[in-house]
Amino acid sequence: MAKEGPNWDGLLKWSLSHSDGTNPPPARNLSEEDRKWFMEAMQCQTVDVVKRMKEITLVMQTPEQVLESQGVTSQDIEDMLDELQEHVESIDMANDLHSIGGLVPLLGYLKNSHANIRAKAAEVVSTIVQNNPKSQQLVMEANGLEPLLSNFTSDPDVTARTKALGAISSLIRHNKPAIAAFRLANGYAALRDALSSESVRFQRKALNLIHYLLHENRSDCNVVTELGFPRVLMHLASSEDGEVREGALRGILELAKYRSGQVDGSSIEENEKLKQILEDRIKGISTMSPEDLGAAKEERQLVDSLWNTCYNEPSSLREKGLVILPGEDALPPDVASKHFEPPLRAWAPNRNEDTKPSSEKKQAPLLLGPGPPSSSRSIAGEENRHTSA
Repeated sequence: MAKEGPNWDGLLKWSLSHSDGTNPPPARNLSEEDRKWFMEAMQCQTVDVVKRMKEITLVMQTPEQVLESQGVTSQDIEDMLDELQEHVESIDMANDLHSIGGLVPLLGYLKNSHANIRAKAAEVVSTIVQNNPKSQQLVMEANGLEPLLSNFTSDPDVTARTKALGAISSLIRHNKPAIAAFRLANGYAALRDALSSESVRFQRKALNLIHYLLHENRSDCNVVTELGFPRVLMHLASSEDGEVREGALRGILELAKYRSGQVDGSSIEENEKLKQILEDRIKGISTMSPEDLGAAKEERQLVDSLWNTCYNEPSSLREKGLVILPGEDALPPDVASKHFEPPLRAWAPNRNEDTKPSSEKKQAPLLLGPGPPSSSRSIAGEENRHTSA
């Protein structure tokens, strides 16, 4: 049976056979038949993203009971939200979602009866507002923080709680009105409760947000101290999970730096407990293998900084040469130059002709048909997308 649709393999082979990579192929006039075939081939792979988002919006606006009566499952909705998340990776598309009426029903999915849909909706919201002040404002105006806080604090599903926290983190970063609303909603108390969770991933996200908030708003150190954060953080500083330990130490360091310029109201018992924790971490680090020492670079530096801040002297890690290992203060390797080669090198044919192309990326099934390939969003600053591990 003949294959239907464009012969993409044939098109690729033809292109390769007519170019050696050194000189552009000579221009030639396409016949009307060839031009028509080429345009049809391109259109087969082109999707009107706004049209697709409008179709998804119509589905999101449809009552859950109606969708179920039509045989639409929660997995179908998840797949649809996966596609929507790919579209809103573009900041322009993220901002357009509100104008086509899709933002409000998306926020409505945060209250869906299925935990997996609540979690996925929060993940899409996180993508929309990440480093995007306009969408942050639109979500706040649509009262999107309220259902996110509700899921973060009381959702029975820990994954939904974790995804809601990730969305909150993206929504309030560099967003003073949202931070103020988070404070008023007892957000710090919710973060303290999250640190008591048995989910390591949930703890990590909570610690990352705590560090950001304390770093940006030093006066909040008083609030978290009154809420009992120092005791919780000192407990987590002995966690078996390395990222949790580092997050706890970062939080303690922020509090210690703030206290260094204030009247120290911490008890002798707290100070002794902190000193014992740091001594235990120094012993643990001192017995690490070279491989583990390399992985614990940030923890080594945090322990030394915290000791120096609290006791005005370097830790014994520095005496042992374990704060900065040989080679760690060297310049990083040049990994970018190959991507910015001079034109003559960049245009040269590939010398490694035996290299095989990587396997194709597996595409998730879509509820409403195929969507366009993912687009990447430029990310401002050092904030990474999250908070999603």
